[in-house]
Amino acid sequence: MVKYSSALNRTFAALADPTRRRILAHLARGDKCVTHLAKPHAMSLPAVSKHLRVLEKAGLLRRRRYGRVHEMRLDAKPLRQAAQWVEEYRKFWQGSLDRLAEYLEKENRPPEKRKTK
Repeated sequence: MVKYSSALNRTFAALADPTRRRILAHLARGDKCVTHLAKPHAMSLPAVSKHLRVLEKAGLLRRRRYGRVHEMRLDAKPLRQAAQWVEEYRKFWQGSLDRLAEYLEKENRPPEKRKTK
C-alpha cells in the first residue's frame, strides 16, 4: 500500500473544502487570473487568496505574475498521487468484498451442494 506523506496530507486537506474544489474545477478549463477566480464566490478577494495559497502549498496550482496580475494554473501531479493512493485502497476493498461475497454465496447454498475443502 502507498504510505502516507505530507504532500498527500496537504492534497486531501486542500480538497476537503468545497470552495477550493470549485476553484480547481475552474482551473481545469484553463489558466485564470485571481480576480476571475474570485468572481463566482461570495467572498472577498483576500479570502479567495487564502484559498489559493492553500492550493498552492499543496502543489495543486502554480502562480505566474505579469506585473500586478497573478495568473493561476492547475497542476495535476498531486491529484494523480491522490488517485493512486485511493486506487490502492479500492483494490484492497474490492478484493475483500469479492471474498466476502464468495463466502456468503457458499454459506447460502443448500448443505448438499456445498463443497468442502
